[in-house]
Amino acid sequence: MTNRQQTLDRPIFIVDDEPEILLAVDTCLRMAGLNHTITISDARDVIRQMERQVPGLILLDLNMPHINGERLLKMIRKTYPRIPVIVLTGTIEVETAVKCMKIGAVDYVLKPVEEARLLAAVKQALDLGSREDMAKASLSGELFSQIKNPKAFAHIFTQDKKMHSIFHYIEAIAPSSQPVLILGETGVGKELISLPIHTLSQRKGKLVKVNVAGLDDNVFSDTLFGHVPGAFTGAQKARQGLIEQAAGGTLFLDEIGDLALTSQVKLLRLLQEREYLPLGSDRIRYSDARIIASTNLDLWALEKEGRFRKDLIYRLSTHTLTLPPLRERLLDLPLLLDRFICQAAHELDKPVPELPKPLIEQMETYPFKGNIRELKSMVYDAMSRYKKGPMTANLFKGLGSSEPGAGPKTTPLFSCPPLRKPPGNWWKRP
Repeated sequence: MTNRQQTLDRPIFIVDDEPEILLAVDTCLRMAGLNHTITISDARDVIRQMERQVPGLILLDLNMPHINGERLLKMIRKTYPRIPVIVLTGTIEVETAVKCMKIGAVDYVLKPVEEARLLAAVKQALDLGSREDMAKASLSGELFSQIKNPKAFAHIFTQDKKMHSIFHYIEAIAPSSQPVLILGETGVGKELISLPIHTLSQRKGKLVKVNVAGLDDNVFSDTLFGHVPGAFTGAQKARQGLIEQAAGGTLFLDEIGDLALTSQVKLLRLLQEREYLPLGSDRIRYSDARIIASTNLDLWALEKEGRFRKDLIYRLSTHTLTLPPLRERLLDLPLLLDRFICQAAHELDKPVPELPKPLIEQMETYPFKGNIRELKSMVYDAMSRYKKGPMTANLFKGLGSSEPGAGPKTTPLFSCPPLRKPPGNWWKRP
């Protein structure tokens, strides 16, 4: 086994609340040459750890506090159907272990763990994972298998084809120094998508973000370009603007559609000539920061109303992408629900509840005008009032038809009865 690398060099997660079991299993694997292991003693930390790094194999104890192994296995199978899972169980739990194999575990190992049995199960599971990864790579229709830098998008949980296409577009435009305009409704994740653009650009500077909505011209100029001593009353020291902080990096301008016309002229000069003037200074300075802008407004409609400059639209939209609303990404709804519920349960120190299929189907009909941001707020509010048992619709404000503010029923654009991801997207969860 020493010459067998874990599937795609991903780590092995060992999940058990007993320190002695963790130590024994970890030692056994390391002695066999499998040194890339991560031990987790709290079941609530598994999903959080998977957000940072997707494992190649999970060894999962069944009897744990907070989230039992069977429930955790169901959560993993929903969003990571390709990750092999071996359950660790006591003799009296063998029937439960067999039930877990029906759910999706590839094998079970009895405790106390026998070294030979454990290594045989791990070897078989890793071989299975390698074969599935090879099969995945051979499917030409799988968009994720074509993405060159999946880690850059690891914080975005999706299996939607529109989102996959956007990822490909980002990879194509990332090396460019030209501006990027991100369009989409409020709450769809426009700020979130700016991170992979910056990351994949490999620019040495920082990603600096600012919301320009409501800034008058003086505040905008001071915020972006800074000022020199004596520029205005009280300006005793020089101030470095955000454009200087973003030197060699990226400047993200959120809510660009709300920018005042006088400020638009200064931004246009920055984009065209790469130059700007700090307040109170007559010495021109130059910037090499890349500009990313976002808005939920129709800039061309604003231009017709005389509220936005046509030449600035052309400058900002060299590269343009539009993020779809949540109602057009219903295949992602179970993924996002799982993520937010796990996060809320962890923060509120509550057990992770079951998500009944009827609840998912009912949420698919909700309009989500605030998109993912609204979904997250609804989940956190529901979890704050959750006590025990499965999640129910009455915990979500506005979800039931009798609740004030309930949205009209709509036909789902996707249906997700299996509540799991299609093959090939092993590296994504939210």
